[in-house]
Amino acid sequence: MDGARWIVNRGIRLIGIDYLSIGSYNKDGLITHRILLEAEIVVLEGLNLYGIDPRIYELICLPLKIVGAEGAPARAVLIRRD
Repeated sequence: MDGARWIVNRGIRLIGIDYLSIGSYNKDGLITHRILLEAEIVVLEGLNLYGIDPRIYELICLPLKIVGAEGAPARAVLIRRD
């Protein structure tokens, strides 16, 4: 929850994680999601970051449009920009 508030306070607009969920699997995880989503921060979960070097990239993320869903699978692509 503290990390989510830190992200909101810095004006970050998108966060990605190479795990199944940005929040833990308890009450705190739900609150973490709520903090981020109420601030309109895009959350990308389950990214495969294996072999990605720390560099400057452009992220292209193409989620499936699923009517009535609050989330969807997406194809995320990094284009190296440095």
